[in-house]
Amino acid sequence: MALTLAGCGNSKIEIKQSVFIGCAGRISSPEDASSFIAGQRALYPDARHSCYAWVLTGTVNMSKYSDDGEPSGTAGMPLLNIIQSKGLTDCALVVTRYFGGILLGKGGLVRAYTEAGVAALADADPVEVVPGKIFTVTIDYPDYDKFLFECGKRDYGVKGSRFGNKVEIDILTEESAEDRFRSFATDITSGRAIVSLSGTEELVKEHLTLF
Repeated sequence: MALTLAGCGNSKIEIKQSVFIGCAGRISSPEDASSFIAGQRALYPDARHSCYAWVLTGTVNMSKYSDDGEPSGTAGMPLLNIIQSKGLTDCALVVTRYFGGILLGKGGLVRAYTEAGVAALADADPVEVVPGKIFTVTIDYPDYDKFLFECGKRDYGVKGSRFGNKVEIDILTEESAEDRFRSFATDITSGRAIVSLSGTEELVKEHLTLF
């Protein structure tokens, strides 16, 4: 199980004429993180600061942050703290600042970057994901409607169907539910279904309200 982001989130706040523009998104590697940050900097080439933080776990366990010229500890670390305090992973957060001419002080900067970061992460739709497996179930036509109906009752994800001499249905389930799904497919078709593993895919288990 992991908590990550379903999409890309954005925010924009103004404090004492300084504008803070936040963007959060999902990443899968350090290279993804670098590209994400570079993309935000390219959008705002005339901005004074583009501060960031990112976290990866799994095959690569890394985190990184940068104040990008802001006073030490006022931007990158607060952004990293937001991500880590909510248990999020595989995500990057960038907050770009247009300076408005009024100094905010260290405390004011921490609050501003935190507010923009929190809003961007919330907008990115935090989710809980679990490992999933895709099964191809081959059934007879008379079993098709009932099988789909029963899958819907149990929240098995139907990814698609193919129609030939028999019907092939691709179903996404949690990895931990493999034995239960195989038993279900056999029972609901009175033993006529043929179930084969055809792939793996992450499964969104729950959309979360973290902020």
